Amino acid sequence: MIILSNSKQEATTDAVLTASLKDQQEKGPDLRQMHTKSHGLVWGEFIVEKDISENLKVGIFAKPKTYPIWVRFSNASPPEKRGKLKSDQEPDVRAIAIKLMEVEGEKVLNDEEKTQDFIFINHPVFFIRDAQGYIDLGKAGSGQATPELLQSLQPTFALLQEMSSKEVVNPIDVQYWSTTPYKLGSYAIKFSVKPQLKDETQGSKSDSDNYLRETLVQCLTNDQKEVKLDFLVQLYVDDEKTPIEDPMKEWEESNSPFIKVATIKIPSQQFDFEERKRLDESLSFSPWHTLPEHEPLGSLNLARKKIYQELAQYRHEYVQKRLIEPQPYTSIQDEPQ
Repeated sequence: MIILSNSKQEATTDAVLTASLKDQQEKGPDLRQMHTKSHGLVWGEFIVEKDISENLKVGIFAKPKTYPIWVRFSNASPPEKRGKLKSDQEPDVRAIAIKLMEVEGEKVLNDEEKTQDFIFINHPVFFIRDAQGYIDLGKAGSGQATPELLQSLQPTFALLQEMSSKEVVNPIDVQYWSTTPYKLGSYAIKFSVKPQLKDETQGSKSDSDNYLRETLVQCLTNDQKEVKLDFLVQLYVDDEKTPIEDPMKEWEESNSPFIKVATIKIPSQQFDFEERKRLDESLSFSPWHTLPEHEPLGSLNLARKKIYQELAQYRHEYVQKRLIEPQPYTSIQDEPQ
């Protein structure tokens, strides 16, 4: 049973990877296959709380410490076609990815020695349960799905509609969730990032196709605001209330309250310039860039391990062949001003 299950997981993962590589090759080998459109890559600090309970002092949370970080805001969609990204005016899922720097210790993957990544979207649940869901959605999109499959996908379609219909005026003013579970030492948890203060004076979105980047520029550069976000965790309770293998089910706060373990501080800064944009494109974010203490859990995350790594490797190799990849900065301090 276990061997067959592992074999099926590997076969499904390979099928998703093959389809993703084909899509990447057709729409832009030098681009991310998902989360292509960036609203900005900004630097900041990840400040671990001093008064974390002893049972949660694991991995990067083991002691009070401040890590330099990169934070990338993006839309979740892939490129529509070569050279064309989706307008911010169209419904989409918004995302945030965080890369901690100067993280000591052996990592699960060996392609980045001193980083720890966290990825989030602006919805508490994911739209599929496992990697097979990607294949089923692909069949529906190409008109190959049976009536029975289409019926089984109705919860996914409903979630996609709900996720993409949220209006986001400023990407730093919304809450984000990991949607899938992770380890925190011997615990299973989910992560969330929530703004400490919401900007109630931000008004409504503009008519620009790139209004989310423009809003970030206005906030962090023109208005010179400093932004603080709470980094939160939820603890696993049981398989019914907080399932590991069903990211489509929300871990309700009433069952598992959020616990603050760190503060993210993003100072006012300039970021809308070419060197930063090139750095943005050179970075790869993966939940498997991690200490073992924060290893991803569940079959969907297991599929991501191979898919994310090989898509990023293909993208970077393509760029290197064309001699357009910048030298990556080893720390925030190395970046030219």
